[in-house]
Amino acid sequence: MADQSKTIRLHSNDNVLVAKSLLQSGFVFQHQYATSAMVPAGHKIATAALTAGQAIIKYNQVIGFATADIKIGDHVHEHNMAYADFERDYAFGTGRKDAKLVPENEQRAFQGYRRANGLAATRNYIGVIATVNCSATVVKKIAEHFTDEILSEYPNVDGVVALTHGSGCGMGTYEGHLMVQRCVGGYARHPNFGGVVIVGLGCEGLQMKGLLQKENLVAGDSLRTLIIQESGARAALEQGIEAVMEMLPITDKVCRTAIPASELILALECGGSDAYSGISANPGLGAAADLLIQQGGTACLAETPEIFGAEHLLTRRAVSQEVGEKLVARVKWWEDYAKRNNTTLNNNPAPGNKAGGLTTILEKSLGAVAKGGTTSLMDVYEYATPITSKGFVFMDTPGYDPASVTGMIAGGANIVCFSTGRGSVYGSKPTPCLKLATNSLMYNRMSEDMDVNCGIVIDGDASINELGEIIFEKILATASGEPSKSELFGLGDLEFLPWAAGAVL
Repeated sequence: MADQSKTIRLHSNDNVLVAKSLLQSGFVFQHQYATSAMVPAGHKIATAALTAGQAIIKYNQVIGFATADIKIGDHVHEHNMAYADFERDYAFGTGRKDAKLVPENEQRAFQGYRRANGLAATRNYIGVIATVNCSATVVKKIAEHFTDEILSEYPNVDGVVALTHGSGCGMGTYEGHLMVQRCVGGYARHPNFGGVVIVGLGCEGLQMKGLLQKENLVAGDSLRTLIIQESGARAALEQGIEAVMEMLPITDKVCRTAIPASELILALECGGSDAYSGISANPGLGAAADLLIQQGGTACLAETPEIFGAEHLLTRRAVSQEVGEKLVARVKWWEDYAKRNNTTLNNNPAPGNKAGGLTTILEKSLGAVAKGGTTSLMDVYEYATPITSKGFVFMDTPGYDPASVTGMIAGGANIVCFSTGRGSVYGSKPTPCLKLATNSLMYNRMSEDMDVNCGIVIDGDASINELGEIIFEKILATASGEPSKSELFGLGDLEFLPWAAGAVL
């Protein structure tokens, strides 16, 4: 039973190991110790005797504190470990690592669409977007009119997408209003749409005139607006169908062409995480993000509640104290937001995360930040605001995956990578989403949903850098038109979810 290949030590200073597979009681590790109970795959085993209150170390970082005395070989999880707050040294900029860009003549390219405004697209959709839930049915009916038979006449058009949501009115805070407005505006100008029709009701809080003005949108051949109360629902439906019909031949004329990889904006997301997330998929994605950044591209990390407790690792990489302080300010906002809503940021992980071996938000966050690679943090953005910096950046979003990715796509992300250990089946439109499985068992079970098996790192068949190369090549292929698994299944129409912070009135 003394098989050292069945456990993982992530750092020499750690006082826990991670089980690579289910370990029975009496499993011998480090040639001399034995487990005192069964340890599920992905869960932790104590490698040192700990007293109650003592810090538990993983990734060479504090992930929680013992709530009871722990012996060597004990299973470490909820029954004997918990979150507790502790001081974190932000040490702004001390770990700054500027990316070394590849020479321009060696820069990689993808086959994308060049829009008239100069922006680069990875897909070529027409979008129909609701300003408010009250116009959602008209929006859906417009898109449903365009069957596969009709669209077959326009082979360069990826589809007509209906983007509806449950907000747009009754928003209890101005902040929430701005978030929804920025999402609708960001999607309306997203380069992956060759044309857009925005449909409003007329009396909603998110007024069309204000939306166009504040989001710098100009109605024209590729952007049409409709107000249901000016004509009635059926007439608005007919006008919307007519508008899309006029856009289809124009949108179909564009063809893919070589575009530098520097124009990719990669959204980094994880969901349904397990203990392997921070060992395989997330650091592998971080290695891919580093490769994209070396090409001059952009990689955006998000989910502020899920970097809580690990934000000091990012502030140390900040390009300036100002950028680091922006991140700290967003964390403090979330602490206050959680308090106002009678909850705490340490109420994570979710039940599925815990079943996969994650015990505290600290442990989950330390794995999550690995998606961001190793280069300097160049800027921090509020939710759904345009991403303008090159390199590694952060966007303040919720941890809820659809709301988080919606914010990054609104900010301009034209490719998404989403790591998952439990098996999230997320997809997005108009931006394609690649799914990265953290372990081979889940990948084999859900191979129709997963694009990359990152479990090859756990299995010993690849290094993190080799996995990063695999993911990077998959990013370029998908940006060039290769369909992702979620696209093949048809996911993405229902995942548009603007975050409307605050009460619904």
